[in-house]
Amino acid sequence: MIKRYLSICAAILSIGLAKAQDPEMTQYYAAPIYTNPAMAGTGSCDGGGRININYRNQWPSLPGTFVTTLASYDQHFDGIGGGIGIIAMNDVAGEGKLTSNTLAGIYSYQLQVNRKFTMRFGLEAQVVSRSLDWKKLRFPDQIDPTKGFVNPTQEPLSPNRITYPNFSTGVLGYTERFYAGFAVHNIIEPIQSFLGTQDSKLPRRYTLHSGLVIPIDNTYEPNMTFSPNMLLMVQNKFTQLNLGFYFNKGPLVTGLWYRQTLGTYANSDALMLLVGFRKERFKFGYSYDLTVSSARQAAPGSHEVSASIEWCATKRAIRYKKLSCPDF
Repeated sequence: MIKRYLSICAAILSIGLAKAQDPEMTQYYAAPIYTNPAMAGTGSCDGGGRININYRNQWPSLPGTFVTTLASYDQHFDGIGGGIGIIAMNDVAGEGKLTSNTLAGIYSYQLQVNRKFTMRFGLEAQVVSRSLDWKKLRFPDQIDPTKGFVNPTQEPLSPNRITYPNFSTGVLGYTERFYAGFAVHNIIEPIQSFLGTQDSKLPRRYTLHSGLVIPIDNTYEPNMTFSPNMLLMVQNKFTQLNLGFYFNKGPLVTGLWYRQTLGTYANSDALMLLVGFRKERFKFGYSYDLTVSSARQAAPGSHEVSASIEWCATKRAIRYKKLSCPDF
């Protein structure tokens, strides 16, 4: 009973006081405009559009798992000099105790530096709604010595929903075979407390990502490629480094990454394995995070699924420069 009481206290404190972190995707390039708003409008078919859907179930072996569902649309338009994007995200933590819903709009401006090098600058505006189901929490005054949690609580409960704006920005530079980008999320560090505390901020998240595509069969449109890439993410006291690669051969795609946390909470986190396929304008991927830290007995892994469909523009965009890599 003492352990349960302490876990309840920890949950309440984390909801009201802790500096939270954003949901993250293992397949971060399968959620391109979530990773960096500057990637809006960088689809591969003459400035046409694309829709991406991502689903992540983190540590399903634990009670109160984290489930994130993300859907996005983006497309390039010559008339506005760049791309637009829309993101809708639902994140559920703690068996439905805490739910976050986000709706975001993005604009990215394309700058053609020279014939080979292109840059994009993105700006994202969000509306975030968070809700807390107080009925699923338990308090000490609900405990009956013989029957357990059966009494109504006398605790003063705060409002169960808060809504706030948020903003992000990013920059991207790329050639036919190389790309690098930098993004800053949660620019204004919004307050997300249900208890009215002013120190419960969502810290800024800084993301640096880069990579290249190496053709293996030296043809104009290679059928086999190797794509090493990296992602470095910093949020508050947490620093994370992902290193890995894609290997594409025809319609088949495989990938392997290693995730390491650095700094204050240095820890070998997970190996991430991906298998997927591409068929014309459709892509599908499944990845599994294999926990390699000391938490692997309780949380051996996480599942993630992504799907994407693209379509070509009815009229080819003249000023459009596609992002060829990452290729998946």
